[in-house]
Amino acid sequence: MTAAERLTAVHDRIAAAATAAGRDPAEVGLVAVSKYHPAAAVRDLAAAGQTTYAESRAQDLAAKRAELADLDLRWHFVGRLQTNKAKAVAAVADLVHSLDRAALVRPLARGAESRPAPLPVLLQVSLDDDPDRGGAPAGDLPALAALVAAEPTLALAGVMAVAVPGLDPRPQFDRLAALAAALRREHPSASAVSAGMSGDLEAAVAAGATLVRVGTALFGGR
Repeated sequence: MTAAERLTAVHDRIAAAATAAGRDPAEVGLVAVSKYHPAAAVRDLAAAGQTTYAESRAQDLAAKRAELADLDLRWHFVGRLQTNKAKAVAAVADLVHSLDRAALVRPLARGAESRPAPLPVLLQVSLDDDPDRGGAPAGDLPALAALVAAEPTLALAGVMAVAVPGLDPRPQFDRLAALAAALRREHPSASAVSAGMSGDLEAAVAAGATLVRVGTALFGGR
């Protein structure tokens, strides 16, 4: 399949899932996860109309953003965020999906000081409380949200989660949707829900995801 054909197939899946859930497909944004794939693959997909991409390492995000600066693209950060990399990520990302602990807030805020507008960030939620998989425990979200909201260079944009492999993703995404709704009651502008990947995007869309992060279905295997 060509890049354009893969992109069309993913958009068709999103549209079908949204329609089945009684949602407008336009409510669901597609983030193409380009990690481990060359800039040339991003350029091919961009030619087919995809404009938003994500990387999981600070150095890769910066390098691809620079190499593809002639294109009008948006770049997200989706990886495990390290404290010593947070400042660098804040300087080059248009949205950070993976803020999951208090120690990251100040480094991100400092890194965003030179930006013309606050850096949007999502709170990554753990759906199984396994610290090795990343994500904040659900009970930590209110305090973490308050820390982000107190930083003028950051903008609390919503929540993100990765479904636990081997388990039905739909109940997990339903739980994320409930946590997102609770967050919006305190922070009404935190409306984004980042959930779903190549294998489970339909369940995520059915549960209310506003962003799906798709890599393999767009770029193929590594």
